[in-house]
Amino acid sequence: MSAATVTPETRPAGDDARIPLRGHLRHTGALVRRNLLWIRQDPESMADALLMPVIFTLLFVFVFGGSIGQALGGGQDRYVQYVIPGMIAMMSMTLSQGVGTGFSQDFNSGVMDRFRSLPIGRGSVLFAKISVELLRMLFATAVLMVVSVLVGFEINHWAGLFAAVALSTVFASSIMWVFLTLGVVMKSAQSVQAMGFLVLFPLQFGSSIFAPPTSMPGWLQTFTDYNPLSTLADAARGLMVGGPVAHDLWVTLGWSALITAVMAPVAIHKFRTKT
Repeated sequence: MSAATVTPETRPAGDDARIPLRGHLRHTGALVRRNLLWIRQDPESMADALLMPVIFTLLFVFVFGGSIGQALGGGQDRYVQYVIPGMIAMMSMTLSQGVGTGFSQDFNSGVMDRFRSLPIGRGSVLFAKISVELLRMLFATAVLMVVSVLVGFEINHWAGLFAAVALSTVFASSIMWVFLTLGVVMKSAQSVQAMGFLVLFPLQFGSSIFAPPTSMPGWLQTFTDYNPLSTLADAARGLMVGGPVAHDLWVTLGWSALITAVMAPVAIHKFRTKT
């Protein structure tokens, strides 16, 4: 039987090891191009990346900006400087969910069975999916920054802005392994989305993204202290508007490394053994 006709059940488990690095990179590039062409044919799939930063920015700035800004010792302008770096962190988490729902849809439509029957590295499929979702996240971040400037955000540290986006990209890539695993083990994209909501909601609102945790109950402050989204938001805030950076930066990188080290092997194994 030729390599092109091997099924997922009969394909040798060591095929990935026999594919050189250049082959993995070529396969990943081809799959990235395939996913980008799919987005080009279905531009509505970019609606969340386009509209989410606009809606969330306008909602939080104009609905909560005045009251929370006063608590920060200023007004709406002060809140804009506080919340925008946090929303960069929010984008990294929220849009990461798309990699899981898209993966689940590919399984249910039979596309993934076709991929796994081809003589390509299994890991290439996963890395290509992550790469495209990271590009979507960067697009959403660019939209966020345009809207934030329009509502009064002042970019004082351009280097800090790019560093904050890079840090969010690193963290997002680690979280995507979690959602890739959900996309493999759960039966439908709706299930992945529902589970993602249960994970995202407490992490986002139980953090320092939208409001300082000093006014929260003690038990919730403890949760925010260990919440990686809080350290990511605080690190981005320090990089973009000034303030302490080192501790939150290293904690965020530590979380990213830990999540990747734990979840990447799990996602790859589940993908290789899924029937």
